[in-house]
Amino acid sequence: MNLIVVLALWGALFHKGYSNSLDSCDGRCGYGTDNNFSCQCNPSCEHFKDCCSDYSELCKSGSTSCKGRCGEKYNPDNKCHCNSKCAQHYNCCSDYAELCDSDGGGGGSVITDAEIKAFSELLYILDSNKASASELVIDPQALVPDSQTSSQMDLSPHRLFQYLNEEVLFSRPTYTAFLAVLDNYNRMTGQTEEFTPQQLEEQDVFLKETMSNTELGRELFAFLHTKGIYASEVEFIQDLKMMWFGLYSRNNNKMDSSGFEHIFAGEIKKGKVSGFHNWIQFYILEKNGEMNYFSHSFNGPWTTYPDVLGMQFMWDGYFKQVGSAIIGCSPEFDFALYSLCYITRPGKQCHLSLGGKELIIQTYTWNNSSYGDGKKFIGSAFPATPKN
Repeated sequence: MNLIVVLALWGALFHKGYSNSLDSCDGRCGYGTDNNFSCQCNPSCEHFKDCCSDYSELCKSGSTSCKGRCGEKYNPDNKCHCNSKCAQHYNCCSDYAELCDSDGGGGGSVITDAEIKAFSELLYILDSNKASASELVIDPQALVPDSQTSSQMDLSPHRLFQYLNEEVLFSRPTYTAFLAVLDNYNRMTGQTEEFTPQQLEEQDVFLKETMSNTELGRELFAFLHTKGIYASEVEFIQDLKMMWFGLYSRNNNKMDSSGFEHIFAGEIKKGKVSGFHNWIQFYILEKNGEMNYFSHSFNGPWTTYPDVLGMQFMWDGYFKQVGSAIIGCSPEFDFALYSLCYITRPGKQCHLSLGGKELIIQTYTWNNSSYGDGKKFIGSAFPATPKN
């Protein structure tokens, strides 16, 4: 699908989910530049001087309306407020009762499936670091029905990854930062994870490169910021660090796991592969002779990268019945998509749209421990098996 078609599709989704006006910020605060609109509604518009006339009124901290702000965290810079405690402090915005304080909802704190789908299309467009067809070649080979995924039969004589241009992809800052973190883990659960100061710094560098230094990451923050989930980028990055890298125990009361390790690096628990939903890790292990690809049970409808594959494989003697992953995407896209789904749909299915085609991400919370004021660590997140 060419870029023009994708942009048109995203524009259509965007209009359906947000606004019918081309010159208003109603429902558009924080979103990326879109030439389908005559003016823009993100912080960049102040620099390029192409903000909509109602940008300051609807999008900036001085807004006196609760539109798009219901349930937001307290910000002393706001003229009025839209959270559950504003009534007792007598500082609610005039339309709080109409937009937020009702059984029917309608407040901006509720992020709808349509909004998530529209925003995932934006992330799809912004993934400029994804692999191209000339940079990555895979050979899925044997396709098996769901009833045969547990057979542990090697039905594919060749490697899954036939070619990857490491020189191009792995030299990019987000890939370099991702690879630096990826090899910091002990795959066996029940053994305490311990990190050196350098390895802890590598976590910070990864978050900086993927979330702060890419347009894709900045758009994710902007989206969640406009929904009142995060008051600042500092809060956003800190929460991601705890959510993804905070340690908890999967086995033997040892601090042996984290969301990042489980999802991206993969683990071994009770003699089987647990987690493991990243294509770069799969490529590295297969290249090093530690991964034996058996078959796949589903293949996404995409004809370019990123694509989705549900794989059966043996990792150095340990079997994975279905390890699904988004193939060919950048580390920042993978991280942003799972973060978006976990933050907005924790412990649920998250319905996305990539190039007009549906992708469902299943998320799980870790309920045995928490961080901060009772927040839950990521238990898992992965592409769900498509419905027949």
